[in-house]
Amino acid sequence: MSLQSPLGRARGLGSAKDGTHHWWVMRISSIAMLPLSLWLLVGLGSVSGQGYEAAATWVSAPWNLTLMVLTIAVLFHHVQLGVSTIVEDYVHHEAMKVAGVIAVKFLTVLLALASIMAVLRVAFGS
Repeated sequence: MSLQSPLGRARGLGSAKDGTHHWWVMRISSIAMLPLSLWLLVGLGSVSGQGYEAAATWVSAPWNLTLMVLTIAVLFHHVQLGVSTIVEDYVHHEAMKVAGVIAVKFLTVLLALASIMAVLRVAFGS
């Protein structure tokens, strides 16, 4: 039996007041991915079947390179937000939840950097 009132027991279990910001960032990143994905599909479709040199030339154009890096950054940020939400919602052991969120953030940053480095290598030919 606890001597705390129901309000005292509930403190700390309520809203973290971070949900609205997270919700907006998820919506903005998903909306940003729509034109970026369309651009990527059309652009890569235009060089489809023409070989590596054509694709490398397309990627090395400044506008395409900038949009490609932006697409990768927005995509991995969106993935990180979504997978972190899944971990936060469905992992109930607190230490595992924290480890999971940290692992998701680390892996998405690592994969985003590797992807950007690969695109830059193709664009600059090294």
